[in-house]
Amino acid sequence: MAVAELFMGAFITVLFEKLASGDLIRLARSAGIYSELNKWRNTLIQIQAVLADAGQKHIRDKSVQLWLNKLQHLAYEIDDVLDDLATKAIRSQLSKESSATTSKRTSREGDKESLLGKLLDNESSSSKNVNVVSIVGLGGIGKTTLAQLLCNDKKVKDNFELMAWVCISDDFDIFNISKGILQAVAGGNQDFANLNLLQVALAENLSRKRFLLVLDDVWNENYHEWELLQRPFNVGAPGSKILVTTRKTMVASMMDSIQTYPLQLLSNEDALSLFAQHASGKQNFDVNGILKSHGDDIVKKCGRLPLALRILGRLFRDKSNDDEWEALLNSEIWHLDNGSEILPALKLSYYDLSPHLKQLFAYCCLFPKDYMFEKDELILLWMAEGLLYRPNVKKSMESFGWDCFKELVSRSFLQHSNNDKSLYTMHDLMNDLAKIVAGEFFFMLHDKMDVDNKIEALEKSHHVSFIREEYEVYKI
Repeated sequence: MAVAELFMGAFITVLFEKLASGDLIRLARSAGIYSELNKWRNTLIQIQAVLADAGQKHIRDKSVQLWLNKLQHLAYEIDDVLDDLATKAIRSQLSKESSATTSKRTSREGDKESLLGKLLDNESSSSKNVNVVSIVGLGGIGKTTLAQLLCNDKKVKDNFELMAWVCISDDFDIFNISKGILQAVAGGNQDFANLNLLQVALAENLSRKRFLLVLDDVWNENYHEWELLQRPFNVGAPGSKILVTTRKTMVASMMDSIQTYPLQLLSNEDALSLFAQHASGKQNFDVNGILKSHGDDIVKKCGRLPLALRILGRLFRDKSNDDEWEALLNSEIWHLDNGSEILPALKLSYYDLSPHLKQLFAYCCLFPKDYMFEKDELILLWMAEGLLYRPNVKKSMESFGWDCFKELVSRSFLQHSNNDKSLYTMHDLMNDLAKIVAGEFFFMLHDKMDVDNKIEALEKSHHVSFIREEYEVYKI
């Protein structure tokens, strides 16, 4: 079954649970609509059967998509009615809990030491005051983690008077990036009539100061736009640096990097160690011979990528015997959608989520890439959408939401922000996965989108977010 159909199957499972709610049944009987509930239940049974039958066909035959989408829209219409009923049937009291989760990191100390020299070199042979250092590598290989290790190094902090971090991703908006950098180094939130006035103000704040600017996840290869962005930077003191992370060697070349550092895959030994940390809590498998026998296969299937190893390790940790591990290793997911940039290990971990966690994760596709959010913010959004309504759970919805949130963090579907450990974010590849599983039923509305596209998308969508094109930038 394809990933999108799996999400819809999970959604229907949740609808069955809503229909089984004692509160909802009592309300339906008192309102004289209990027979309608039975009709909806039968309709959902038919949709579920069709999805199960069409799962394999959908993987290979895209002509089935329209037909399946109509059934999925019908399921959402039933959900809307159930939500209206549930609003009248339940009352919840919010209770706040606090907890802390810790994240493990892949050791990149060797790579860090290799780059420190270039960042701390204040006597560069280049004629420019500001030089670019680029980290290039595959998605999920650890570029952002390495950049954060560098920024947290005491020698780096002592060397630079100003430090700022900008998440770029797909949209290279010069005005918003420049404005964000100014906010980070000067504070406040001034408005500017045009880019020229904005960059004059930015240059005044950077003038004769040694700064480190991190541009994370750059995709843009347009040299003219890069030239425009960097105009205010050369007024900085000698030794100022721009640290770039990118998947594209062409980006590093276009930015005229004094060093392009190709971040390599983990060694087989380090990859095994990382997987062991997340699968067993140990540095190796010396005390677990059965799991150790699978180690080489796992490292090979994950391509020695840290993100995939972390996620699959956490998945294996929840399995208790050799048969379950064999089933994961032999899953057909490893052989599907080979042209996709989404790692099979990520899909496999998504397949293993419970139905309600699949829904909660898919909802996160409404966040733009690199968006940082508070735990309570996301839990309240889940509550408002009715995604935390569990008729057989005794605890409050907020408490249940916190349990779900912790589970998604522990499985690396959500992660602590590199910039502020009180906030959370999603890895780019996880954001991509969420968009795939959510399909057309979730939609991010951008302020720059043309009217026709907005209308067409809104007609199909059941969950919508509105995104203003503005970058979040942080002092480091």
